[in-house]
Amino acid sequence: MLTNSQSVGECDLAWIRTVPVAEATGRLEKQYSGGLARSGRVYGIVRLMSLEPRILEASMGLYMATTTHPRSPLPRWFRELIAVTVSRANDCFY
Repeated sequence: MLTNSQSVGECDLAWIRTVPVAEATGRLEKQYSGGLARSGRVYGIVRLMSLEPRILEASMGLYMATTTHPRSPLPRWFRELIAVTVSRANDCFY
């Protein structure tokens, strides 16, 4: 198990403190609850912003407006395809 900043091969990994789901309160608890309702878990990208719930709210608002909004002119499958393609281009596991 890696802790703090350790090297794996040629990649450096950094440790970023996050708020565990069980410790979330207020705005953060609301965001975590939304994540649990949507997917049954709170993904790392959401936990990454847990120290700044207002930034998390803004990020999730943008995400929801651009990828999951029911009035989007693009079908859901196409929006998912875009997300996968962008993640692949960024060498990010999606």
